[in-house]
Formats: sequence, structure tokens, C-alpha cells
Amino acid sequence: MRGIFPAVANNANEFSMPKPASSDTSPPLALAASKLSKRFGSQAVLNGVSLEIKTGERVGLMGPSGSGKSTLLNCLGGIDRPDDGEIWVHGTRIDQLDGHRLTELRRSTIGSIFQFFHLLPTLTAYENIEFPLKLSGWDGSRRRDRVSKLLKQVRLESRQHALPSQLSGGEMQRVAIARALASEPSLLLADEPTGNLDSQTGQHILELLESLAESTQTALLLVTHSDAATRICHRTVHMIDGQLN
Repeated sequence: MRGIFPAVANNANEFSMPKPASSDTSPPLALAASKLSKRFGSQAVLNGVSLEIKTGERVGLMGPSGSGKSTLLNCLGGIDRPDDGEIWVHGTRIDQLDGHRLTELRRSTIGSIFQFFHLLPTLTAYENIEFPLKLSGWDGSRRRDRVSKLLKQVRLESRQHALPSQLSGGEMQRVAIARALASEPSLLLADEPTGNLDSQTGQHILELLESLAESTQTALLLVTHSDAATRICHRTVHMIDGQLN
């Protein structure tokens, strides 16, 4: 697979992918996963999955329940580790990083959007978006500028002081999208982001995702059961029994 082999180890904890030839004008890879396998007990969930996503590319991932989509997303996002295979995110091999370095990379490079929002209930919309920036050490002025910009982009300036319990489902998902994009990640992983929304709100969320990913050239992997949702993607892959087709 282009962009994965051979890997060059600079030291025990540092990895990089070889630079492309000067004649290669295609976008660099945001994600390169090779031959991923994952088992839970005797159950094989991922069976040699390989996937590449270029910078700025939007890819839909479809498949029936239980096919391994969420497990794949968790591995690609550094939440879980594959039993075999390699995962590279913009030149860093993440499946071999220790916990501290993996946490740092996830904060700065990978954004995740969940179906059930996962907002902190005691924090306002503004504070939920700001929270990952505090963890990443952004100073106050830079945080304010970034959160204000995101609130404007997701059209929630008037709701910034509201708690999650005071927001609609669509508003909560918009906060979740802004939070995922707060640290300006190069890779965005979205797990059924419209699954709990009505069709009109869901369509708005998809258009928002498309617009934000396009403007920032963020790579997007969108897990969905909806053919309509994949219309914002450049291509769609299908997972069946732990394999991509």
C-alpha cells in the first residue's frame, strides 16, 4: 500500500512515512490503515481491513449492524488497538504509540463525532467546545477566538451559554461537531452523526459537515446506514463480516 511501507524508524518512539516522489502531485494521505485485525475473545471482528483516505477526502462507511464499523472507527481513532496491522495518521504510526503520546495525538490530530453527542452535561455549549482546547494547552485569547469562530460557523452564537439539557438534538450535534473540530484536526471520524435526528435536522448536519470539512481540507470518515448521508462523500466503502468491499 502506498504511503505505508517501508516505514523509517527515527528512534524507538518515532515513526515516519517515506516522502513521495517529487512527481507525485496527489494529496498526501491523512489515514493509511493496513491489514487490521481485531478479536474479542473467540469472535473475529476485523479481518485484514485496509483503508486509505487522502487529505480533504470524504469517505462513507456503510454496513449492517455487527459488521465491525464501530470497532474499525475505534481503532482508527486510537480508542482501541488492533491485534494486528498498522495505522498511520499523517505520517505517524499510532497503533504503536504509548498512552501519553497517543492521547496527545488524538487531541491535536483526530476529531471524533458520536451518535449520542457525549457532551459534558455541566458545561455550556461554549465550555464544551472550549474544553479540548484547555486540555491541549491553548492560551485564553486563542481559545476565545477559536470557540467564537466555531460557534458562528455552526450558527450557535445565541445558544453558547445553554447547557446540553437546554439544547435540541440538532443543536447538541452542532456543538459536538464544533468540539470535534476545535483543535483543527486533520482527520475527522463521525459515527452515525445523524442517527438520532429527524430528517430535516440530519440534512442540515450533513451539509454543515461537508462545508466545514471542505473549507479546512479535513479528511472525513463517515459511518452511516443512510444512502442519503453518503451524498456528501467522494466515495463509499462497505463493510461485511469484518472486511471492506
